[in-house]
Amino acid sequence: MKNGKSELLSIQGAGGMIEPGSLSMTLGQTDVRVSRLGIGAMVWGDMSTAPRWNPARNAYGPTSTADDQRAALDVSLSAGINLVDTAAMYGKGASERRVGELTAGRDVVVATKFPFGPFSRASSLPATLDGSLARLRRTTIDLYQVHYPVRWMSIPTLMNLMADAVEAGKIRAVGVSNYSAEQMRTAHAELARRGQVLASNQVQYSLLHRDPETDGVLDACRELGVTLIAYMPLASGALTGKYSAATRPAGWRRYSRPFRSENLANLVDLLGEVGDRHDRSPSQVALRWLIQQDGVLPIPGAKNTAQAAQNAGALSFTLDDADVEALSWATEADR
Repeated sequence: MKNGKSELLSIQGAGGMIEPGSLSMTLGQTDVRVSRLGIGAMVWGDMSTAPRWNPARNAYGPTSTADDQRAALDVSLSAGINLVDTAAMYGKGASERRVGELTAGRDVVVATKFPFGPFSRASSLPATLDGSLARLRRTTIDLYQVHYPVRWMSIPTLMNLMADAVEAGKIRAVGVSNYSAEQMRTAHAELARRGQVLASNQVQYSLLHRDPETDGVLDACRELGVTLIAYMPLASGALTGKYSAATRPAGWRRYSRPFRSENLANLVDLLGEVGDRHDRSPSQVALRWLIQQDGVLPIPGAKNTAQAAQNAGALSFTLDDADVEALSWATEADR
C-alpha cells in the first residue's frame, strides 16, 4: 500500500467550517466537530441475524470479525478519523451493537439513523431512538439521521420529533439521508422554526456517481450550510483498482451501476496514474477528490486494518488542481 505522507491543505467548505491546518471540520453549522473522513460501519457486527436480502449481509461479501473491526477502529482513530456511521436498520441492530461495544469510553463521534425497518411510522421515532441509544451504550447520539424519505412519514413531523430529541439532550445534531434538494429545504425550514439547524444530508456520491452535482443536492447543501456526507465514495469498491470488467466482485455489487460503467477501466487507469505521482493508491485518490470538494465528507467502509489504513491515507496528501480537474473531466459523463 502507498503510504507516504505530506501536509494536508485545508479547505474552507460551505457545509462546515474547516480551520487552517486542521484535519477536521464542524458538521454543518453545529458545534459537532468531525474528521474530514469517516468510517461506514454497515457491515460491522454479527450479520447472521440480518434478513437474507439485507445489503449489509449480501452486498460486500462475508463480514469480518469483532477483532478485525476493533483493529479497523484503532487504526482509524490513530489517523485522526473520529466519525463512525451506522444505522438501526443495519443487521437489525447488529451494527449498532458492535459500534457501541467498540466505541464505549472512547472519544468517537457516532452517527446513526432512523427507522429500524422499512415499514416504520414517524410516531415510532422516539422509541427507535431509545433503542439505538441502548445498543450504542450512549446517553446522547452525536448525529441522528432520517435514513430515507417515504411518503407516509411527513418531513415536518419527523423534524419536530428530532427537535424534541435535541431539546431532551438525546441527540446533538439532526441529519437526513437520501433527501432531494426540495426535501432538504423542507427539513431545514421546519428545524429553523424550532431554532435548530439541519446538519447534514447523506447521499451517494463518488467519481462514478456524481448526481448530487446535477440534481441540486450539492448546491442546496452549500446554500444552507449543510454537510454532504458521501456514502459509497469508492463506488462499491469499483474505484479501488481491485476489479475490472473481467474480474468482478462477488455478491450483489457485480450487478451495480459502477461495475457496468463503460468508463470504469479508463478511470481506474487515470486514478493509478495520478496515484503514482503522489505515491498513493487509486482508492486514496478517489477519496481525496471528494475531500477536496467543499463541504463534502466521505465515509468509506472499513472491515479490517488493511482497509482502514488504506482509507486513512487519503488524509495525508493533496491533489493538485490539475489532478482534480482531470478526474472531474474524465467522469463528466457520470454527472
